[in-house]
Amino acid sequence: MHAVPLVLLVSASVLHASWNFAAKRVGAGGAVFVWCYSTLSAVLLLPFAIGNLCVAHVRPHPWWIVAALGTAALHVGYGVILQRGYAVGDMSVVYPLARGTGPLLSVAVAVPLLGERPGLVGLFGVLAVVLGVCVISSRPAAATGGGPRTPSVVYGVLTGAAIAGYTLWDDRSVGAWAIPPVLYFTAGCALQSAMLTPYALARRSEAARLWRAHRREIAVIAALSPLAYLFVLFAMRTTPVSVVAPVRELSIVIGSLVGWRVLGEPHPARRLIGSAIVLTGIVGLAVG
Repeated sequence: MHAVPLVLLVSASVLHASWNFAAKRVGAGGAVFVWCYSTLSAVLLLPFAIGNLCVAHVRPHPWWIVAALGTAALHVGYGVILQRGYAVGDMSVVYPLARGTGPLLSVAVAVPLLGERPGLVGLFGVLAVVLGVCVISSRPAAATGGGPRTPSVVYGVLTGAAIAGYTLWDDRSVGAWAIPPVLYFTAGCALQSAMLTPYALARRSEAARLWRAHRREIAVIAALSPLAYLFVLFAMRTTPVSVVAPVRELSIVIGSLVGWRVLGEPHPARRLIGSAIVLTGIVGLAVG
């Protein structure tokens, strides 16, 4: 991997962990919360999209609308599944399992269907990243209180499948179809907002309450979430998705370390071992 996409992906991981920390402070927000930050993201991105359209002198193609509708639908599905997982399961299991399953499924599809052929060292890096995420997300039975973990695991895997879906779709959109990332993601955010607007309008009071109580967190997520994913989209233009998907999961390592050092979460040894494995995998991906 070249230095520029590696820097973009590492930066995206830091931003991703940061906006997830803000989202955690909000608590239960559901689809209305997703609508709030998606709408604000679309508003913030619109001037940049217009500027990009003018400066780049590109002519929009009707197929771009189809691509944007696809990414919007996949991201809405991802958000709904993730929120359901948080409602019935344990976040500390759902989120890491989802982020670990996503790249594994992305690579599993990209190699046979997209013809990507990562080298031996690169494949080792993929496996190391996935193994490290599994180590970080695993918990001793005593830590679960003996409760069932099936819902957490099921929704974690389903969320990972959604992540793999939009990762592969977006890779095709900005790579093979050469859609400018800023225009593509702006259209995706706007369509996500449009898809969720009927639901949000039916719950105006909840939307108003969320905005009054958490406008700062909504603003942080609305700004950092698109910036993080735009870095990923730009990296996808020059780097195979079988490499991009695992390197993105550095955010799991950052989140785990923040959880230990800032939030005082338990089992620091397991988190540090998992972090070391993931970092080893990222080195392997960078070299391979």
